[in-house]
Amino acid sequence: MSHLLRLVVPDRPGILGAVATALGEAGIDIVSVDVLERGGGVAVDDIVVDLPPGRLPDSLITAAQRVPGVQVESLRPFAGPLDTHRELELLESLARAAEGTAVKLLAAELPRVFHSGWAAVLCGAGDRPCEVLAASDAAPSFDGMTLPWLPLTRAQLLPSEADWLPERWREMAIEMMATPFTSPRTAVVIGRSGGPAFRRSELLRLVHLAGIAASVAHLPPA
Repeated sequence: MSHLLRLVVPDRPGILGAVATALGEAGIDIVSVDVLERGGGVAVDDIVVDLPPGRLPDSLITAAQRVPGVQVESLRPFAGPLDTHRELELLESLARAAEGTAVKLLAAELPRVFHSGWAAVLCGAGDRPCEVLAASDAAPSFDGMTLPWLPLTRAQLLPSEADWLPERWREMAIEMMATPFTSPRTAVVIGRSGGPAFRRSELLRLVHLAGIAASVAHLPPA
């Protein structure tokens, strides 16, 4: 079974090699590595690994933390497909999309790009209930919800303890981030349950990708 392991590691040469060795000695295969951010002498890495049958997920934490200075920020099951060119493939698909289908394609594919649980494209303003323009399969229902952060003038992290969230969502520790898409009234929202919280580097990546996607979506189909 695959798991997504988020590590905070010292930003020095050889540290990922040391982590790979520790995991390999425990019989754990690394499938992919994404470096999310660097700064202040540390790096944050998302590592997808395959856990051998019969092994407990806790063994991942034990193996990784054998390396001095390595901290496990989160561990969760991972069932999405892997691809080192996720963003490019999404943009190419948007360029080929038939008229009126780009928004649905964006919501369906963004969870794969960000290793998240779900995505949705919402439209709303003021105290009126929002409209769901598109949502991935695992997205919670926003139908009839009033979102105090719409219209959205800049990208935001939407933490799991925010007051506007339904109690059930807070219990599930749903972490979200959102960015405007084509106009302040429309936003792309990405979420995952149980953490980890989205980082600023992920938010900036979403802003960049949503901006390109908005432009590509308005081009004639390729």
